[in-house]
Amino acid sequence: MEEMKPCAANSPALTPIGFLERAATVYGDCTSIVYGSNTVYTWRETNLRCLRVASSLSSIGIGRSDVVSVISPNTPAMYELQFAVPMSGAILNNINTRLDARTVSVLLRHCGSKLLFVDVFSCDLAVEAIAMMKTDPPILVFIADKEEEGGADVADRNKFSYSYDDLIERGDPGFKWIRPESEWDPVVLNYTSGTTSAPKGVVHCHRGIFVMSIDSLIDWTVPKNPVYLWTLPIFHANGWSYPWGIAAVGGTNVCLRKFDAPLIYRLIRDHGVTHMCGAPVVLNMLSGTQDSHPLNHPVNILTAGAPPPAAVLLRAESIGFLISHGYGLTETAGLNVSCAWKPQWSRLPASDRARLKARQGVRTVGFSEIDVVDPESGRSVERNGEAVGEIVMRGSSIMLGYLKDPIGTEKALKNGWFYTGDVGVIHSDGYLEIKDRSKDIIITGGENVSSVEVEAVLYTNPAVNEVAVVARPDEFWGETPCAFVSLKEGLSRKPTEEELIEYCRKKMPRYMVPKTVSFRDELPKTSTGKVMKFVLREIAKKMGTTRLSRM
Repeated sequence: MEEMKPCAANSPALTPIGFLERAATVYGDCTSIVYGSNTVYTWRETNLRCLRVASSLSSIGIGRSDVVSVISPNTPAMYELQFAVPMSGAILNNINTRLDARTVSVLLRHCGSKLLFVDVFSCDLAVEAIAMMKTDPPILVFIADKEEEGGADVADRNKFSYSYDDLIERGDPGFKWIRPESEWDPVVLNYTSGTTSAPKGVVHCHRGIFVMSIDSLIDWTVPKNPVYLWTLPIFHANGWSYPWGIAAVGGTNVCLRKFDAPLIYRLIRDHGVTHMCGAPVVLNMLSGTQDSHPLNHPVNILTAGAPPPAAVLLRAESIGFLISHGYGLTETAGLNVSCAWKPQWSRLPASDRARLKARQGVRTVGFSEIDVVDPESGRSVERNGEAVGEIVMRGSSIMLGYLKDPIGTEKALKNGWFYTGDVGVIHSDGYLEIKDRSKDIIITGGENVSSVEVEAVLYTNPAVNEVAVVARPDEFWGETPCAFVSLKEGLSRKPTEEELIEYCRKKMPRYMVPKTVSFRDELPKTSTGKVMKFVLREIAKKMGTTRLSRM
């Protein structure tokens, strides 16, 4: 057996980019993209458009190891660029559309971006960001949107070297896309979502994205020719790798510029949507709106980003959404943990089903290992659902590292594991449950309080729309839970701070009860729907210390 070795015939580099080429052959006449009233493409057309863009990028000097950035919502161009940029050999960098100009400028400088695609409605942001740069700025390409009023052209045209349409027109449809020399070559660079004040540049390779794309389809049991609605921003971890995955199964991508509940319900009805993804806030918004009438056909929703409150799960399921729950990070390229459902659980009462579904679950089939360990000793904690530790993992889709940050990379990737910074437990049945981010644990009088558990209780109050719990300084206890709450619209009577505190007293240990409830019209969020707890922590600090703690 010693002579049996890898060779060119059996070890070509794995890459998700080839999914598009296959889709054009197998599903060439099937609809690939739908957007607005008039934009419809087939998989054959999408492949040719991507080849043309890749050809044009190559002709203007973009190639291997160059970083190409994109600022765009979920439009057809944004979807195409997930393929077109890597087809040119370049590294794709999607940028959050809701960042401010200063942050965009910092990211562009940090990654050394050579070219920046900009959606027509983000052009002012891009121009302002470029003006702040001290280094050579990237080439600017604007993306028009003929489906939107005022989206056909950009006012400051002279700041942009090309339009997206220019690149398509001048590109060669016979372009031979550039395959990676090694499957370990970088393919995407994603900056963390902004729930902390210091985003990091996460680099993923072709191999990792390939495995994650296939793994995601298997775990969610996605069939051929699904109809996928893009409620999850593609700029967030490349839409959990589903741009490539949907191409692999010849699905229809229903593109969506911004979240709008009535529009989403119309698109579900008009296009027969079968699948969509989003953070728990998406479930909350869809199930809490007056438009949330029962669906005429089941729609699969994959949710992640935070443990979904049981009350929200029950409400969404009652409308007809089939909810799957998973867990992943920017550093894992998608969801590598899922709450794999057991048939016998379906016979349980609704409240028990929701409790089980709120757990993150077990590793997906394409991933290697997950564990919960004592951060000091590195030993696995007891699997009893109570022993808390840091979640660690290893598998094919773990990042190569943080760009230009060897110290951060070494801290995250050590002892053969990726240390997530998330705190969790493993139950006796082997299922993982997140208790909190390590920085979100509230230590009050020596007791650890999970902000997630306090939030879950408050979500059961019928008047509560959204809630986030953070630490507030306390003279006696060190810190105590502080709840920021938005209430549902149309309430005949709004609860008071004392009433919500009393509500919690009846449902949790006294040390966990919020000592402060602050009402807000809306909680601050990232563009991916995650509550920005670092903002709320600063607000809580500015409130000052609590002196009369109500225990």
